[in-house]
Amino acid sequence: MTDTPIVRLPELMKLVCLCKGSIYRGVKSGSFPAPVKLSQRAVGWRRGDVIDWIDSRQKAQQ
Repeated sequence: MTDTPIVRLPELMKLVCLCKGSIYRGVKSGSFPAPVKLSQRAVGWRRGDVIDWIDSRQKAQQ
């Protein structure tokens, strides 16, 4: 299994410039990558999925 860099919520909010509520609304609607469960009470996002999401948003604006 390869090590996938994981982004936790505080870093994610800075990276995508969205608040916690906007991120979770996007996850619920399917417009934002879903988090992965790290433990019983912790989640994170795969950095690659987040970067792909940012790239797709930039391409859509062009």
